[in-house]
Amino acid sequence: MNILAWIVLGLIAGAIAKAIYPGHQGGGIIGTILLGIIGAFVGGSLGVFFSTGVLTLVPSTPFSIAGIAVAVLGAIIAIFLWNLLTNRSAV
Repeated sequence: MNILAWIVLGLIAGAIAKAIYPGHQGGGIIGTILLGIIGAFVGGSLGVFFSTGVLTLVPSTPFSIAGIAVAVLGAIIAIFLWNLLTNRSAV
């Protein structure tokens, strides 16, 4: 059941991040889910780092407002880094 929760969180967070971030990202539904799941791990890890000072790979809590917000912020960071790596412009 935990995997299903991460897929749903990934879909929600990835869709919100793609709607907020300017430009075309592509990737379809699978790309959106993966982007959201990666965003949950990036956001959760950064949240732990800023609160404790220790960098560990932990996901944000699914199905809470704070968990979705952290996952969306992490997904936006992931989109930005992906665009840097692939040399795509934001417009």
